[in-house]
Amino acid sequence: MSTEPATYPGYRFPAEVIQHAVWLYHLFSLSLRDIELILAERGVVVSYESIRRWCLRFGAEFAAKLRKRRPRPGDTWHLDEVYLKINGELFYLWRAVDQYGVVLDILVQERRNATAAKRFFERLLMGLKYKPRKLLTDGLRSYCVAQREVLSGVRHRTSRYLNNRAENSHRPTRRRERQMQRFKSPEQAQRFLSAHAMIYGHFRPRRHLTAAEQYRRSRRKAFQTWRQETCAQVAA
Repeated sequence: MSTEPATYPGYRFPAEVIQHAVWLYHLFSLSLRDIELILAERGVVVSYESIRRWCLRFGAEFAAKLRKRRPRPGDTWHLDEVYLKINGELFYLWRAVDQYGVVLDILVQERRNATAAKRFFERLLMGLKYKPRKLLTDGLRSYCVAQREVLSGVRHRTSRYLNNRAENSHRPTRRRERQMQRFKSPEQAQRFLSAHAMIYGHFRPRRHLTAAEQYRRSRRKAFQTWRQETCAQVAA
C-alpha cells in the first residue's frame, strides 16, 4: 500500500498543505505572511506569494464544492446591503442569509437601485428549483420593485428591526476588510468574499443554538466533508 500524500496536478506541495493554507486564510483573520510563518513552524517552507496563488486558484473551487454539499436553505431569506470603499469609490455588497444565518450568496455591485436588486435576486435563484416563503429586508424600495418582478408570489416584509440576522452576517466581512486594508478591486472583492462566505460558514455554525455534543458532531462532519471535497487524503 502506498503512503504517498495526495497532490494536485502541477503543484509540488501535497494537497494537504495547500488545502490547509486555504483553510487558514478563509477561516481566520490572517495575512498571507502570517500563514507563511505558521507553515514554516511546521517545517513547510513556502513563500506568501505561493500561498496567495493557492488561495486564488483553489478558494473558489473549494467553495463551489461545499455549496453543492450544503443542505437546502431555509424558507425565510434575509437580505441586506452595505457599502464597500474600493480605490476611493463606493460599491455595495448585497448579501442574503436564511433564518439560520447561513449565507446564501453575495454580490458586489456599483449601484443600490432596482436593477441591482433584481440582478441579485436572479443570482440567488440561479440553479434553484424552489423559492423562499418569505423575504425580510430593510426599507430600501429597490427590494420591493425587484420582488414584484422576480418573486411576485413571495411574501415580503420590510423592517429595520427584523433584519438583524443579515446585518450581523456582515461582521466577518468587515473584519477581513480591515485586515486586508480594503479590497483592491470589485473583482477581487467578489472573488474573495464569495469563497470566504461559503468556507467560513461551513465551519461556523450558530454555536449558541446547539448543545455541546451536537456542535462537536457538526464540527466533525464539517471537517470530514472538507477533507473529502479538497481531496486532501493520503493516496491508497
